[in-house]
Amino acid sequence: MNFANFVKAFGGKASENDSAYTTDDYAGAALCLLPDDHPDEETLAGLIQRSVPEHRLEEVSAVFQQMDSYHPSEPHWYLPLIGVHPAQQGRGYGSALMEHALFRCDRDEKLAYLESSNLTNITLHQRHGFELLGTIRFGASPPICPTLRKPRLQ
Repeated sequence: MNFANFVKAFGGKASENDSAYTTDDYAGAALCLLPDDHPDEETLAGLIQRSVPEHRLEEVSAVFQQMDSYHPSEPHWYLPLIGVHPAQQGRGYGSALMEHALFRCDRDEKLAYLESSNLTNITLHQRHGFELLGTIRFGASPPICPTLRKPRLQ
């Protein structure tokens, strides 16, 4: 799968809505979707169809269905992609990006929701007020952990 196309389909609306953040040196980035924004599901489905082997399509579809089932029904910020270059991890970049994104969630008094595909990041998310909702696991897919954070009053 072309990762750049996946990122654009999954979180590209963040750049259109001034909710894409990077560290000054571009070692890390966060794409955050406003409460009324959603990933481009049609483009994502096409990318998956073209790039995932046929025998894995059911598994990938089941993972995405489980991810959808955890999204809150009320308006919320969705943080689909937050990452720091591996060589730059452990320097506070992830926390800084998270704090920047969560400032707007708190200001707007909206929930924040994200899924973590890296279990070592769960403690980072919990330090920022996220609560673990469960674990998504289907077939050979790695575990994905949906988390939710209530707004903190300013």
